[in-house]
Amino acid sequence: MIKKMTNKDENFYQYMGRFFGSRLIEKQTNDRIYDDDSKMWYIYFEDKRVVAFVSVNNNIIKNIYTTKEKYLEEILIRIRKENQITYSIVTNYYKNVYERCGYQVSKNQDYKNFVTIYMEKQAAMLID
Repeated sequence: MIKKMTNKDENFYQYMGRFFGSRLIEKQTNDRIYDDDSKMWYIYFEDKRVVAFVSVNNNIIKNIYTTKEKYLEEILIRIRKENQITYSIVTNYYKNVYERCGYQVSKNQDYKNFVTIYMEKQAAMLID
């Protein structure tokens, strides 16, 4: 089950608190997870346990983590349906998942641990 939350929602920190500042997640994704007030979180629950999440801020994907790719696929597909994401700079750890979900991955990469993904051809012209 996917639930949308902000850091103002009841139980948000109960569910997400262990992910902020997690060295394990940072080591895996090469990204730090922050609980900025402006983010909308798409959180995947399995048996009342968080198994994946993606944060979005102003139609830009910010943070991504999952324990299984199938969970992340469901979240990314839902985000595509609900948001007008033009481009985002995200961890390259899940590159194959982005592509399976219909996101384009920019060929020109200036980042060691990140990739630029986009959904629209207009955004691709700005990036490539």
